[in-house]
Amino acid sequence: MALALDGIVVADFTRVLAGPYATMLLGDLGATVIKVERPELGDDTRHWGPPFDSAGRATYFESVNRNKTSVAIDMRSPDGLAEAHELIKRADVVMHNFAPDHAVKFGLDYDSVRSLKDDVVYCSITGFGAGTGAALPGYDLLVQAMGGLMSVTGPSAGHPNKVGVALVDVITGLHATVGVLAALNHRTTTGEGQNVEVNLLSSLLSAMVNQSSAYVSGGVVPGILGNAHPSISPYEVYQTADRQMVLACGNDGQFVKLCGALGIPELATDSRFQANSDRVLNREALNEVLNEQFVAKGADEWATILNEVGVPTGPINSIAEAFELATSLGLNPIIDIEQDGEIRKQVAHPITFSATPARYAVAPPSLDEE
Repeated sequence: MALALDGIVVADFTRVLAGPYATMLLGDLGATVIKVERPELGDDTRHWGPPFDSAGRATYFESVNRNKTSVAIDMRSPDGLAEAHELIKRADVVMHNFAPDHAVKFGLDYDSVRSLKDDVVYCSITGFGAGTGAALPGYDLLVQAMGGLMSVTGPSAGHPNKVGVALVDVITGLHATVGVLAALNHRTTTGEGQNVEVNLLSSLLSAMVNQSSAYVSGGVVPGILGNAHPSISPYEVYQTADRQMVLACGNDGQFVKLCGALGIPELATDSRFQANSDRVLNREALNEVLNEQFVAKGADEWATILNEVGVPTGPINSIAEAFELATSLGLNPIIDIEQDGEIRKQVAHPITFSATPARYAVAPPSLDEE
C-alpha cells in the first residue's frame, strides 16, 4: 500500500521527546528514519523509568521511537563525524535538537549541512531559539514555568502546577512535523531546501491560544482559575454522588437545555445567568445551584441524561478508562507490532488517511539496531 512519505529519508539526530515524536510521526507516514544515538548510552529516555515493559524497556522511549532504525555514532570522533556526514548526504530531512554551539561543533549547523546536501530540509529544535536564548536549557518543565503555562494552571491563585505530561515538547514536535512537511512540499515545487527552526517557547506561546490572545489583543494577563474557564460558564468540574465529572456548556442554548434537564428551567431566565457573559461574572452563585443538583446522581448517570439532551458532559477518566472509551467507540487506540516472536503494544497514530494510512512496520529499535 502506498505511504504518504515513501522515499523520504530522515537523518534523526534528536533525542528525548519533541524531536523523536516528530520523527516517529514521519516514520509512521512512510519515511525512512535513521536515529543517530550515542554509543553505549543511546537516547536519554532509554534509561528513564520506571515504568518499564515486561522486557525491561523504558516505556518512555517506546512511546516515540517506532518505525526507526538506530545507528550508534560517536560524534566526538573524526570517524564518527565522517559517518554522520555521509548519512546527511543521502538524507532528505535532517533534524536535531542540539544547542546551537554543539550543532556547529558537530557540523550540524544549517550552513554545514547544506554544503553536504544543498536541497536538504533542515529542522532544528531549541528551547528558546538560536539567538540570545541559545544558552538556556530547553526542558519542558522549565518552559512551562518561564513561558506562562504554569501561571494559568493549578487549583487556585498562588498554586501553579505543571501539566501532567510534557505538553510543550509534544506541541513543539507537532510544529516541527508541520514545518518539515511544508518545507518538503516547497522543495517538491521549487527544488529548494530550507532551514526550519522550531523552539519550545514560541510553540507554547502559540499553543496557549486564547490565553495568549487575552494579553496580546486585550492587554489582560490571565491567572489561575483552577478547572474553570476564563470566558465560558458553566464549563468546569463538578462533584457527583460517586465521582467528579466535567460539564462543558459552550453556549446559551446548551445552558437552557441543562436547566430543563435539571428540572429548574427558571434558572435560564434568571438575569444573573441568562447570557454566557452573565454566567461568567456570577460563576460562584451559579455553581452553588449546580452543585446542589449534581450530588443527587452519579457521574455516568448524569452523562447519559445530559448528553441525550445535547449538553456535553463526561466523567473524569483514568488513562486506562480513556483507552477503554476509545476502544468502545471503535477508534482502535492500541496497535500491535509483532517482531521476533514478541508482540509490542503501541499507541496508534492519531490521523486516519483514506489512501495512505499510517504504518506500523517496526517496533522501537535497540541501540545500534538496523
